[in-house]
Amino acid sequence: MFEVRDEETIIAQCTPSGSGAIALLRVSGENALEIAQKFAVLPHKKFFRDLPSHTIHYGQIIDESNHTIDHVLFLLMRAPQTFTGQNTIEITCHNNPFIIAAIINQAIKHGARIAQRGEFTKRAFLNKKIDITQAEAINELIHAHTEQALKKSLTQLEGSFSHWINKIEEKLLHALSLCEASFEFVEEDVNFDQQIKLSIHAVIQDIVHIEKEYDHQQQIKEGIRIALIGSVNAGKSALFNKLIKTERAIVTEIAGTTRDVIEAGIYRNQSYITFVDTAGLRETEEKIEQEGIKRSFKEAEKADIILLIIDSSQKLSQLEENLYNSLIKQYQPKVIPIASKIDLSQQNNFIPDALKVSALTNQGIDTLEQKIKEKMNALLNNYTAPYLLNQRQFKLLEQLKKPLKHIAKMTHETIEHELLSIHLRDALELLTELSGKSLSDRSIDDIFKNFCVGK
Repeated sequence: MFEVRDEETIIAQCTPSGSGAIALLRVSGENALEIAQKFAVLPHKKFFRDLPSHTIHYGQIIDESNHTIDHVLFLLMRAPQTFTGQNTIEITCHNNPFIIAAIINQAIKHGARIAQRGEFTKRAFLNKKIDITQAEAINELIHAHTEQALKKSLTQLEGSFSHWINKIEEKLLHALSLCEASFEFVEEDVNFDQQIKLSIHAVIQDIVHIEKEYDHQQQIKEGIRIALIGSVNAGKSALFNKLIKTERAIVTEIAGTTRDVIEAGIYRNQSYITFVDTAGLRETEEKIEQEGIKRSFKEAEKADIILLIIDSSQKLSQLEENLYNSLIKQYQPKVIPIASKIDLSQQNNFIPDALKVSALTNQGIDTLEQKIKEKMNALLNNYTAPYLLNQRQFKLLEQLKKPLKHIAKMTHETIEHELLSIHLRDALELLTELSGKSLSDRSIDDIFKNFCVGK
């Protein structure tokens, strides 16, 4: 990564690529107004330097031959009251790739450069417009796949997690001040040990509370993964197509048609759902099909919900019964058993309370979708932690617990206040890394490289 100089003016498209009604480009930096003026024409020969901040102006983008590239709107914002803390102009143009490329080229010709991933947000952080947890919340907000993730990311952008970190810092600083006060009153009958114990215990409990459901967060962040598992020709692909409401999987009467995992993502019930059609389970000598079956078992492990599909029109072999029983035993809480092909003559009743479904006649489809919705709600509503942690934050909280647990052990004995204050300072140092007050340049780069260009 090349060195980034904060005074350089940068430009990037902020809206997704592709054709559409409008696109937004952002120009930000010390010389943003001057650079934009070189390829902008405003009515009545106005200049950006003479216009008030936070105003919108109609105009044109021109090339070096004074040919019009597009008719646009300019949103002028002066430092420091901008997202980045720098002079900024946002250009709303028609969303055509040629227009966007031409505008960016004009900006580069006049002294700007293309922004790196997350560079606008990075500048907002470096200019103290937001802290690092708020910057991370922006990325989570953009990529939220459920309504819950969206709401929690928004509250963290508004500073809820930053506020929590500040409260933890206050408690640790209070404990440290009591430790250091103990040095002053060492010959007097003043004892702060109980107050120190209470402060440390409260901090550990706070950390445990927001950590305990970290593993469950993927469902909140990424949505629900639903795998369709069953023996060959059990009707998985037909049901898969019915649930995603389009023809994605090949449906034939030939056993083993699906040899690989097929995924389809849809937004439904305020959440993102990934449906996964898998290879049919059976004994086979065919290596490609064996690999598909192996992947089916991996999908059963990864899935949040398993639709276990049993062909009710066929008698089950002993091997099939064993496979189904094994899956139910291993994954029972997330299994929805389904008796498929109920429009045909019924040959088995392997699971008496299985949902009876026909992808051909639509019988039972509404009931199945309702059952999926209920199971999804149970999974998503089970999450009670107040914040969504990313990997960096979780790792730092795990590290923070180590000195705190060591301190907690020390408070069960006669407290050595000088040693205790050293451990408290270590904990406070980790906390400043969590909040971004003491991050290395490399750590900052690692955080922002996961952002999209234009943010």
